[in-house]
Amino acid sequence: MLTILIIGITAIVSFLSFNRRDIFDKLKFNAYYIHQRKEYYRVLSYGLIHADWMHLLVNMFVLYSFGDIVEQVFNAYFGFKGSIYFLLLYIGGIGFSTLFDFGKYKNDIYYNAVGASGAVSAIVFSSIILYPAGKIFLFFIPIGIPAPIFGLLYLAYSAYMAKRGRDNIGHSAHFWGAIFGVVFTIAIKPEFIKLFFEQLF
Repeated sequence: MLTILIIGITAIVSFLSFNRRDIFDKLKFNAYYIHQRKEYYRVLSYGLIHADWMHLLVNMFVLYSFGDIVEQVFNAYFGFKGSIYFLLLYIGGIGFSTLFDFGKYKNDIYYNAVGASGAVSAIVFSSIILYPAGKIFLFFIPIGIPAPIFGLLYLAYSAYMAKRGRDNIGHSAHFWGAIFGVVFTIAIKPEFIKLFFEQLF
């Protein structure tokens, strides 16, 4: 299962970076270093490290909760290609979600961001397209939030937090990762948008 494999790799690298500042600094997203020093690997490597244990646990829990849904549907429709599409969705979410911050901070050496949030958002919003009838439960609240409503609230929250300040968490990556997840899912099979509305109504 790719979801478990990704969680395992991310957890190991994040754990190592918690105790090794040099690893953290080498892998974090920094638009200035990418632009000036041509350290292009940072466009993807930042998704392997996290700000702290809570950041890591939340991202990996959400990925675990929604990744299996996307994997199953992709495999059902595309067979072996489903795994390739899943990896493209995840890795593409990491890379695409940095584009906005790269353009905004490419001359700011002090801006950094870490975390798999862009990729996780891509997975979450792909699952919303594939299974909009689902409900999302937060912090043990017994009443589930319908997936499409959660999606809208999540986008609004991410946009607000991105404007509010800097905490090494790429909040704008949440937003752009979500957009990538929706567009990618529809692009690989436009029929998914029809199925989305059929399930929704």
